[in-house]
Amino acid sequence: MLRFQILISVLLLAAGPALGALGRPSNVAATKHNLTSSGPGTVKIAGGGEVCAFCHTPHAASPQGPLWNRNDPGSYYQVYTSSTMQATVGQPNGSSRLCLSCHDGTIALAQTYNALNVPAGGAVYIVQGNAGYLGTDLSDDHPISFVYDSALASRTGDLRDPSTLPRDLPLDANGQLQCTTCHDPHDDTYGNFLNMDNTASALCTSCHVLSGWATSAHATSTALLSRSRTDNWSNLSGITTVQGAGCESCHRPHSAGGRQRLLRFQDEQSNCLNCHDGTVAKTDIAVQLNQVSNHDGSRYVGVHDPTENPATMAQHVTCVDCHNPHNSNASGTAQAPDIEPEMAGVSGISATGALVSIARYEYEVCFKCHSARNFGPAPEVNRVLGTNNIADEFSLTNASFHPVEGPGVGSFVPSLIAPYTTGSIIYCTACHSTDNPTSAKGPHGSSYQPLLIANYSVLDKTAESPQAYALCYTCHLRSSILGDQSFPKHKLHIVDQATPCSVCHDAHGVKENAHLINFDRTVVSASPTALSGPSYQSNGQGHGSCTLSCHGKDHNNTTY
Repeated sequence: MLRFQILISVLLLAAGPALGALGRPSNVAATKHNLTSSGPGTVKIAGGGEVCAFCHTPHAASPQGPLWNRNDPGSYYQVYTSSTMQATVGQPNGSSRLCLSCHDGTIALAQTYNALNVPAGGAVYIVQGNAGYLGTDLSDDHPISFVYDSALASRTGDLRDPSTLPRDLPLDANGQLQCTTCHDPHDDTYGNFLNMDNTASALCTSCHVLSGWATSAHATSTALLSRSRTDNWSNLSGITTVQGAGCESCHRPHSAGGRQRLLRFQDEQSNCLNCHDGTVAKTDIAVQLNQVSNHDGSRYVGVHDPTENPATMAQHVTCVDCHNPHNSNASGTAQAPDIEPEMAGVSGISATGALVSIARYEYEVCFKCHSARNFGPAPEVNRVLGTNNIADEFSLTNASFHPVEGPGVGSFVPSLIAPYTTGSIIYCTACHSTDNPTSAKGPHGSSYQPLLIANYSVLDKTAESPQAYALCYTCHLRSSILGDQSFPKHKLHIVDQATPCSVCHDAHGVKENAHLINFDRTVVSASPTALSGPSYQSNGQGHGSCTLSCHGKDHNNTTY
């Protein structure tokens, strides 16, 4: 039946308008597949003749396809591969191999199988730079010639069962996905010879099912693509918004820069900054990534992999370590420690060190790189009780900690600024985020190390000021810290002795000591009379003792 339909189509094409493979009216002569001099495309021969003869002949046809008039390219192709792909992709076969007899650029347009049915026009090839050129390296193109069955859909979990595919996207007789699943060479109604309108990625999502995509920022954004400085969106026809481009805002089904997963650019971060540089998206993340302290991923091209295990992965940071572009949502709210909408759908590491496929809490995303295998810089303060495992520092079993995983243990913190209370929980990004309040929130970049929202001086003999400890004073009332409401000797240490907060306090948490006490070894040393320390002992609320030497003053079990 299929051979009969194609035969009828070919005969009708010779006379003018006909039906495409899916039964739609078509006129090949008006498309770029009219390779004669009268065709609208740029790749064509100099002469005229039959439009159909480039591909079909009514007699002495190649056995490769119905009335086929082209030679097998005989090429060996480098096929698409990916660490996330579940299908088995072999060498192109079936209708895909027929398409490649032109599109791999190895056979001239007029070089036909039937020597008696040859268009006259010289040796013209599709060459690199032409829109239809694929070459023999198909690793940057959507995979073809693989069996798309229910078993594959079940294995991947993000493909629709083939029985539910629309009629517009036909598999071949062997249940394989081919070029003709997406393209109809006789019909260019939807542009790029697509079988259906792909506005908002309707074609892509007919096969691919992505959790959270429909309501995600990228599926709903009305931002104009035309504002982008780095991409001309040449593969999109008549689409003007991110919503309209859908998947193709980040992906290219052909000639992709990032071969695995068909990303527009090889550098993973460029796929995000293509829009998030203040041109298409409202905020400029690129400028933040150039700050002194940053999460710039341009240093780690080709390192990140969606299948990676945080326990064994190589050091790197990319946008997609913290953001899932298929789930990320600019709308909605969350309350600490719950994950925020912008970070929805990202993996993480739990407070106990277990791999979490979908992080529930923001700190779990941070712990992928800042826990047992801490990829962050070495601590800026050399602590008596040293650790670079931030997950351990925030542990709810510690004697004291900032309330990231849960509420703190202290019931008396008079310096807290409303709405904070001793029952509050905060995000990691309450302290580690951009220092520009008008810019996009998040730990993209800051003027203050290590990625702080405000200045936090750790250099001894720093004169106290609102700027010197601006980070602390965003949550703790300065007048309370320096007055009698909190520790009465704060003013003596911070103002009179010019001792930074960091000399005594470890901001994340301390397993052994209350009140975040963990001394800076570069300033504090052992007591010369006690021959021990530096150490701290809590003796109840408002009472404690220190054994240490600081600024030349000996503290031998000195109480307060």
